[in-house]
Amino acid sequence: MAEIQNLYSQFINIFPVGIQPIVSIAMAVFLVYSVVQVVKRNFIYLILLVILLPASVPILKGVWEGILAIIRFLLGR
Repeated sequence: MAEIQNLYSQFINIFPVGIQPIVSIAMAVFLVYSVVQVVKRNFIYLILLVILLPASVPILKGVWEGILAIIRFLLGR
């Protein structure tokens, strides 16, 4: 996670200070849109994964928490 934050800091420093919040919000919106598109396309597979592999539920929760942490970091700037 620290590597992602460092990459984000390097990327955001390219832009002027006044535009940085707009870029952060745009990146957060794009991330949410991308996740929704992936879930919408593979929703049946996710349902089958949860039904067939109960051990996958904690893994999916971990992935979801990671995505939320990235979004919080992007919007917290």
